[in-house]
Amino acid sequence: MKDKIMRKLFLGFIQIHILHHAKKEPIFGSWMIEELHEHGYEMSPGTLYPLLHNMESNNLLKKEEKLVNGKIRKYYSITSFGIEILNEAKEKALELIDEIKE
Repeated sequence: MKDKIMRKLFLGFIQIHILHHAKKEPIFGSWMIEELHEHGYEMSPGTLYPLLHNMESNNLLKKEEKLVNGKIRKYYSITSFGIEILNEAKEKALELIDEIKE
């Protein structure tokens, strides 16, 4: 039960993290898995790719396909709506941190 709850919470953090990096530059799945790993998140492609697809469906990310070394790589960039959501999430996170500190 605890693992299920923590997983759900972490998926929200991960989505914020994805938006943060997609705002800086286009990202692709295997790079994002490595980036998340550096922050202590163990994410499989079977979890990340549906998450990216869902974020694209919700207009948070836009996808561009490029041919790289003979394979199609999907690059994700943040949308204007994604920027709006990211800014709001950052604001709420900072408010929460301030409350927790008190």
